[in-house]
Amino acid sequence: MNIRIYILRYSLLSLLIISFAIANGQTDIAKKESSYYNISTVEIPDGVVLEAGGLAFDDRGQLGVTTRRGELWVIASPESDNATFKKFAQGLHEPLGLTFKDGSYYLAQRGELTKITDLDNDGKGDRYDNICTWDLAGNYHEYAYGPKFLPNGNMIITLNLGWVGRGASLSKWSGWMLEVTPEGEILPLATGMRSPAGFGFNSAGDLFYTENQGDWVGSGRMTHIEKGDFVGHPEGLKWSGEKGSPISLKMTDIKDEEESTLYDYAQKESALKPPSVWFPHALMGISTSDIAVVPEGWGPFTDQLLVGDQGHSKIMRVYQEKVNDVYQGICFPFKEGFSSGLLRMTWGPENTLYVGMTNRGWASTGKSKFGLQRLNWTGETPFEIEKVNITSDGFVISFTEEADRRTAANPDSYSITDFNFKYHHLYGSAPINQEERTVYKVEVAKDNKSARLYIEGLRLGYVNEIKAAGVNSKSGQPLLHNTGYYTINQIPEGDGSSVQSSAPAVANVDHSDHDMTGANYKESPSEKRVTSQPASWTNGPDLTLEIEAIAGMLFDKRILRATPGAKIKLVFNNPDDMAHNLILVEPGTADQVADLAMNLGLKGEEMGFIPESEKIIAHTNLLRPNSNDVIYFDAPTKPGRYQYVCTFPAHAATMRGILIVKEDN
Repeated sequence: MNIRIYILRYSLLSLLIISFAIANGQTDIAKKESSYYNISTVEIPDGVVLEAGGLAFDDRGQLGVTTRRGELWVIASPESDNATFKKFAQGLHEPLGLTFKDGSYYLAQRGELTKITDLDNDGKGDRYDNICTWDLAGNYHEYAYGPKFLPNGNMIITLNLGWVGRGASLSKWSGWMLEVTPEGEILPLATGMRSPAGFGFNSAGDLFYTENQGDWVGSGRMTHIEKGDFVGHPEGLKWSGEKGSPISLKMTDIKDEEESTLYDYAQKESALKPPSVWFPHALMGISTSDIAVVPEGWGPFTDQLLVGDQGHSKIMRVYQEKVNDVYQGICFPFKEGFSSGLLRMTWGPENTLYVGMTNRGWASTGKSKFGLQRLNWTGETPFEIEKVNITSDGFVISFTEEADRRTAANPDSYSITDFNFKYHHLYGSAPINQEERTVYKVEVAKDNKSARLYIEGLRLGYVNEIKAAGVNSKSGQPLLHNTGYYTINQIPEGDGSSVQSSAPAVANVDHSDHDMTGANYKESPSEKRVTSQPASWTNGPDLTLEIEAIAGMLFDKRILRATPGAKIKLVFNNPDDMAHNLILVEPGTADQVADLAMNLGLKGEEMGFIPESEKIIAHTNLLRPNSNDVIYFDAPTKPGRYQYVCTFPAHAATMRGILIVKEDN
């Protein structure tokens, strides 16, 4: 497998609701969102490659931006059309974070936490102080993020796992969140992290981090971090016996269970902390990134969290509550349509949210290679689900403005489906144990701004897809976003119908040689996926075609050739770090078939994101990383340019090619 540079993705993308970026770079929902939140662009001078890894404002209102190419730029007047760029520092090793404090910039390089100071006030860094260093094995995937300052003056950083066909802690403290004193002492805080690119504090000052789907990580998620927490990936436990470790758990203590969920496992292993919010993969995003708190005066969601997504070039919104002193909550779509992969966010003057972006090597729905944009509230309030709170027997849904009482009181206006994810060494998880919950009664508040839903059978540890598609505002407008995903860790007292998910028997597994080779999704039952050579092919195939998935959501061959009616054996290899399929379709129908795949929703994973369509000629299975598929089919008899496409969510815009069928091929 070729080494490829990427940061947040490793995705086995499993679900979807998001639509594609269309020709002008915006989806229909993005256009609707723009009535309430508009995106503007900070123009970047020619020759400046601003692949943003970190953003921070200094004490003069200037915006510092670190880049993946090892530079630190300072932008004066970033809020205006006359922003000026000046290179403050260079020669850094892929800094993926930035903070400004007391006249200096602080940033995490690959193997060092660095402080940079401009001593003579000429706008350039003169002094580079090494605060601390950590070991590196040289693996391309050993990213470092941060820092963030704690109230006590210490700093927080996180270290990525390496990648060797699986997440691997190749160096001391890889897979950990670390606290660092100003003097450079490293204090291990928590582990079990795979790709902890996003972390920060909520309005109460509690610490959270965001995670991306991968091995041992069924889907993207957000977790509340306290000292001594283990959040799921066993590799970091290699170092739990080191001096200063607040965790006694060992790698060998974690067993790979056949059908366990992370919540179930946490009921038996108290050091394991379930996430406060799951982001169902591709239904919400595919590569969670930075966290920002909504300030007062910026729309109706004060103190809620905004969470970026690199692959989908979007921002999601999170509302959390504490139940029995445990965080849990709900995520919603918020704003899509950014120009590149969203990696960093920071608030600037006048409550403007600045967004730093890159898609180098990772791909994203925003097609620019990099960018810097601003997000502002227009002053108009959308009709939205403001928040969802759990009760002993259901949920209370609050709206940003008065709802139409008739539609809000109708149980048929709502639908709830709960599901979970496997906790196992394989890469990601399809939704499991899905069940539709019954909304048997609705009570609307006197002010028409909330509705209490009575629901049968809430299940602990489950994600609840809550749809309110039938609810309109008092003026007749539908909800801007009618779906959210609520994670249940606790249920208030009084519920007699909640069901604990059951944990299966334990299987002892050696984690040292886990990989995803040959571990595919459910086989796609389809007459258009023929995996054995037809008996009628007495002389074997006329043509063998071999094609491979490569980094950036691409096929390695954009053109294949065949003669009309040729008997074809097609070998599709997937050495990439995310899931892919290959579907051959009639000329000009790739977008149509991809749209059908995206609309499969929670059924998408089960169906391999292969919809039923007469436009499909042949297709492979949906392949996990490091696996392949072989199919047999007859080339069309009619000459033409037949498209092949990967219909996994967010892939079809770039991952496609053409099978040219003509006599002289």
